[in-house]
Amino acid sequence: MTLRIHFTVEDLARTRIADGPAPCIELTTAARHLQERAHVVRLGAWRHRTLTALPPDARMVLALMPSRGRITDFLSGVNATTPAELIEQIRSTPRGRIRASLEQTARHQPLPSWARQLPDDPLLLRQLCDSLEAMAGHALVPHWQEVQALAAADAAVRSRQMIGGGVEALLARVNPRRVRWQAPVLEIAMVSGLDADVHLAGQGMLLQPSVFAVEAPVVDLDALPQPVLTYPVARLQEGATTPLFAAGPSGGGRAAPAPAPVADVVGSMLGHTRAAVLHTIAHHPGCSTQQLAVLVGIAKASASEHATTLRNAGLIDTHRDRRTTAHVATPTGIAVLNAPSGRP
Repeated sequence: MTLRIHFTVEDLARTRIADGPAPCIELTTAARHLQERAHVVRLGAWRHRTLTALPPDARMVLALMPSRGRITDFLSGVNATTPAELIEQIRSTPRGRIRASLEQTARHQPLPSWARQLPDDPLLLRQLCDSLEAMAGHALVPHWQEVQALAAADAAVRSRQMIGGGVEALLARVNPRRVRWQAPVLEIAMVSGLDADVHLAGQGMLLQPSVFAVEAPVVDLDALPQPVLTYPVARLQEGATTPLFAAGPSGGGRAAPAPAPVADVVGSMLGHTRAAVLHTIAHHPGCSTQQLAVLVGIAKASASEHATTLRNAGLIDTHRDRRTTAHVATPTGIAVLNAPSGRP
């Protein structure tokens, strides 16, 4: 069964890539994976570690986030940029929206008996939000830095695809196993078996990279201001299956180690963090300062300072378009990175 999304010229012009991971999508998808046994290699270690640490009362929210079926809208339809902001927004959801969301879910699947009391029971709602916060604290927050890094790397890949072939090339390569571009139609093989035709009518589409959506695309046609297609980040589509978060929670802002030749030669000239910045720009051409900071594991201000130094030295160029920046290594920068390591 296939979902066929029809694009006009206006839709192609308005289609864009999200500038980072969506905490709501990552958390709801992670909640589904906690209740399944699929993707043992990629998610098995993370799942075991999370479930072992998760206190029993933190599992309350999973009743509204089942592994199959609808996730109640007031828990899934939130626009936030960080897990903490997501939780805060859900805690402040108006009672009317909670009631309407639960009524909508009940039309499609059974709800636990206590769920009907949520709009009128502040204590019960607080318990649910505490459960959600605890789950996020174990399943997502410890790995958020790595999630951001994977999304930033994906953005660099997609930017190169757009530069090389425009939006149509991007759509053709966003998830080749499940998504096929047959101009002017995007054909998506849905796990749900949905078979339908959808016309975007000039809205365009937001392409949202995801780490926890490890294989299947997720489509939200009702999202505002435009429909969303969630797809696995590029690393999950490359080569053999590898574990995610295998080393446990990521560290707190430490710079990523540079490869040995960079650390031996360039690091001795520039300093190891600046060498890592140059190496990252060379391997992710077109990355923004924010993406660079996430990939290296340093503050945005520090990434900007190092990029300025490298640019003044002629090792990188920075292209600006309005408020965005795109860093690329110069031929001199590439030559520095390719300098002999001095090893026998």
